[in-house]
Amino acid sequence: MILCIDVGNTNIKYAVFDGDALKLSFRVATDLKKTSDEYGTQLTAMLKFNGIGAKDITGGIISSVVPSLDYTLVHMFDLYLHVRPLQLGPGIRTGLKMRADNAREVGADRIVNNVAALKRYGEGIPIIVVDFGTATTFNILSAEGEFIGGVISPGIKGALDSLISGTAKLPRVEIEAPKSVIATNTVTNMQAGIVFGFAGLVEYIVKKIKRELKAERVLTVATGGFSETIARETKCIDVIDKTLTLYGLKYLYDLNCGEDIQ
Repeated sequence: MILCIDVGNTNIKYAVFDGDALKLSFRVATDLKKTSDEYGTQLTAMLKFNGIGAKDITGGIISSVVPSLDYTLVHMFDLYLHVRPLQLGPGIRTGLKMRADNAREVGADRIVNNVAALKRYGEGIPIIVVDFGTATTFNILSAEGEFIGGVISPGIKGALDSLISGTAKLPRVEIEAPKSVIATNTVTNMQAGIVFGFAGLVEYIVKKIKRELKAERVLTVATGGFSETIARETKCIDVIDKTLTLYGLKYLYDLNCGEDIQ
């Protein structure tokens, strides 16, 4: 079995693949203060609870946008799984053609999402990958399978946190759509602004991207924690795939499995 780890600024997502089948997936909060032992005991407990032993894990791959956790998680692999994982970075084959000004500036999570989108949905048409994570990112892939650029905007949770921390009386609310955009209390006022506001942001940006692509057909794929919430409020999203990053990591592991493994 292969363990894939996607380290984000807010959450760390784990996935265990048995062949091509996703056996288990879960997420924990990203915590810079946790040690390898803390992450390791947490991971092995979750594996055991799902009937998977540490010895069942024969390989692994890490994608991270939090460099300060890289050593911690690699050390965890060594201590608890006795596996040396692949790390997404320079030297790892992705098969993705980059037309960015500086390819090194493109985050690991975006590269993985792009690779996965091409692998799962590539049909010779342009693809827009929208990831609702700590930031809301838009990745544009040409019909020829090239990453040609993107957009980075604030994340939904971060925008809400900023609103709350910058005011004295606004409460913390659940991120869900209220029944009406004409809201009648503070909580639903905030929910309307966050959910419908971001739905409008996504719809407008996707519309402008499509206009510039000048293609007859463009596929828009959404992933990330709030993808379903926003997709319900707009018709511009064609596919919701919350496991996109995890499958992308497994594909990259398979692509590079002949190199740098234990």
